[in-house]
Amino acid sequence: AAALSGAMAAEGPRSLFALSAAAVSRSMGALERDVWALPGHLLRGLLPLLTVFRLERAEGAARRAGLSTQPIWRKLWDDVMKTRPPNSETITCWRKKFLETFFSNVLHGVLDVSSDWRLNDHHFSPLLHSSPHVSQLTLCNMLQGAVELTAEHNQKVLENLAGSLRILKFQHLLSSDQSIRRSLVLLLHRLIHHGSVSQVSMYSWPVPDTVLLVLILSMSAGFWRSGNALVYHSSPCSLCREEDKAQSQESAQEQAERGRYDEREWSDGENQKGSPRAPEEADAEVNGYGADARLNSVLSRPRSPPLQNQVCEEASSEVPCDDTSIQGGSSPRCISDQLSCHPVLRKTRRRLKSAVGKKRRCLRRSRGPYADPEDLYDFVFTVAREDNSGLLDKNSATEGENAENWSTSSPGSLCTGHAGCKKRGGSAGIFSLKAAHRFRSVSTLELFSIPLTGETCRTLSNLLSSWVSLENLVLSYNGLGADIFCILSGLRALSRHSDCHLRVVRVSDVFSHMPCMELVRCILSAFPQLHTLSVSFDLKNQLEGNRPEGNPSCSEVEIPESCLEQLEIRFPREPLHTAFLLPVLKASKSLQQLSLDSATLPCSQELGLLLEVLKECNPNLKKLSFHDVNLAEHQKEVLLLLQDPVLQEITFSFCRLFESSTTEFLSEIINTVKRNSSLKSLKLPGNRLGNHRLVALADIFSEDSSSSLSQLDVSSNCIKPDGLLEFTKKLEGHIQQRGGQIQFTHLRLFQNWLDQDAETAQEALRRLKAVCSVVNDSWDSSQAFADYISVM
Repeated sequence: AAALSGAMAAEGPRSLFALSAAAVSRSMGALERDVWALPGHLLRGLLPLLTVFRLERAEGAARRAGLSTQPIWRKLWDDVMKTRPPNSETITCWRKKFLETFFSNVLHGVLDVSSDWRLNDHHFSPLLHSSPHVSQLTLCNMLQGAVELTAEHNQKVLENLAGSLRILKFQHLLSSDQSIRRSLVLLLHRLIHHGSVSQVSMYSWPVPDTVLLVLILSMSAGFWRSGNALVYHSSPCSLCREEDKAQSQESAQEQAERGRYDEREWSDGENQKGSPRAPEEADAEVNGYGADARLNSVLSRPRSPPLQNQVCEEASSEVPCDDTSIQGGSSPRCISDQLSCHPVLRKTRRRLKSAVGKKRRCLRRSRGPYADPEDLYDFVFTVAREDNSGLLDKNSATEGENAENWSTSSPGSLCTGHAGCKKRGGSAGIFSLKAAHRFRSVSTLELFSIPLTGETCRTLSNLLSSWVSLENLVLSYNGLGADIFCILSGLRALSRHSDCHLRVVRVSDVFSHMPCMELVRCILSAFPQLHTLSVSFDLKNQLEGNRPEGNPSCSEVEIPESCLEQLEIRFPREPLHTAFLLPVLKASKSLQQLSLDSATLPCSQELGLLLEVLKECNPNLKKLSFHDVNLAEHQKEVLLLLQDPVLQEITFSFCRLFESSTTEFLSEIINTVKRNSSLKSLKLPGNRLGNHRLVALADIFSEDSSSSLSQLDVSSNCIKPDGLLEFTKKLEGHIQQRGGQIQFTHLRLFQNWLDQDAETAQEALRRLKAVCSVVNDSWDSSQAFADYISVM
């Protein structure tokens, strides 16, 4: 109240209404219900005087009165955050934006709620009341945020996040101790396994902690161990207990309905203990795949008495697997009984006999309600060493030799493509994926600038092999090298699942370990259902030809007809051989966007062949982009593209269009665009237009033009303020001749020489903004020129 009075006093004398509104705002605890019933014109003057707590509660009343609180939340952002948010023009709800950022800032201790009177309300619990609005959260450094969110006093906050959070990001992580990792386990279990998080992204981790990284990857994939490791404040996870109860009831009902079926079908005549399960459920357990509901039926029952079978008995020579029942929430002596110690159908065992291989060992007994500190290490390192014969689709063994194009390993094995991927099988006491619980998993995984070692690549490959819920995979600058074959092996195994949902794959790195087109063909041949595929490399690896043994070339792989809609390829200065690209385009009848970056054209006919195939085989292509491709000698092909009646967006970025051209070529470009009524966007950054060519481009919008061009990008084109002003005047003249009717709406001017005459530039921009939306920046052209000279 004192802060509010002080703020009012600083603004000078107030009207009677303002004084009354301030008095009401100080007594909202008693008057709230009456205030919400006020007429709209009175409520409008009162809303800006409310605290965040009251303003958030006023949303419904404001809506009923026909008022918007958006301007108030926007002012709150400016006053409290004191920064301009990125892409502010795209923000549709400032209330959500403010409260989401407020939550993050308070969680990480960078915002003091006492800094503004609107935040300082004794009814207001910053984390609790803002958490329902948080759909995206970033955790960083030492994961202090994870520790805070899993604290007992924030249990309700965590429950709110489980319902609202969709995107969880990790950035600049550091190594952490066991207690922090335990907090992270609880957080991921609640937000992913029992929550709504659908995307996990990790950024900028130059020296990743392997244990922490694999922990995040494994739990994102829906894997974690059972019972005692998921203790929450001295009690097992209540949601897991509820699922256990529901699954037990379902199992009992299924047993009653089956009747004598089990006696006829279960093999070996052993004296079975516990409730037998349906054949398809047992098959799913052995193979480690299946619908989440079916997996949970198996994986969330740590309290059932362990079952014995021949598989477990075979391993008993190393570590006894007895019938110790679970007491006090602890696991039985054989921790892996939920998956590896269960009755197996004879037909299932026969089918998998060749894939199972080595005898599996049972695990040591867990020691108490909390997992041993070494358990995390056991789990994360065994994910990489796990024999993955049980993770593949049960039908994969029938695929014969079709997998040889990716790996010469058997269909039931992963990551045998090179020496680094041949480690398998852990020692007794190592946790197994087959003994893990399978929970809900995320649908999007993004790894940016995180080096992946051979160990973590094997882990990721093994997780990918059964990650059927995964829809989007982004691997960016991970230093994969030869381990790209390990990742491909996991993806190949994933592709064999009939319920695989993968639709978007983006792979980018500094060095390519295989030709770009070969990688494209490998991925697309395995995933014809992909909608988006992006492959990008900066440099060509000098050892690219030294392919790991067992990974023959994919260049001859037959590509089935695909659902591909967007294809992006950045070549590491490789020749664009259409012999490899054209089969991909011919198989992609639904292609709508194609981007080719940094390719070299070995001969003049290559681009012509490409355009012919695009015209014949890709009738739905709407966007075509060339970046850093030398088109100086391909003027005919450029004009053919500009007159295409289907393309709506064309990009020639840093393509040296006018390096060896004449004035006639520019005139032909302008006349071609004027006649094309389908082209909506033309992007010409980095082509040295200069002032005179920019001024000439204004004729695209002349009175005799039938062009529908609405967006023009002339960034990085050595444009000076006087040239921009002349372009503006000429454009204004054309608009006047057309009676103000023009479809031109967006002009991009990044990185031009507009700082050389600030006054002229400001006049040009002012007049342009009256015509269209202009996007530019305050670029220092002198410094840029110095940088250019320094690298010449």
